[in-house]
Amino acid sequence: MPGILDRIKQYSRTPQGRRAIATARRTASDPRRQAQARAWLGRLRRR
Repeated sequence: MPGILDRIKQYSRTPQGRRAIATARRTASDPRRQAQARAWLGRLRRR
């Protein structure tokens, strides 16, 4: 039975996985999303 990382690698090689990766990269490059992520991480660090 393949491990979780092997399954992720297999998925990333499929056309659907490639689309998901491209969408995630576009979203991550958005300055508004980056600010949301920083705020979320800041809240986590305060705990």
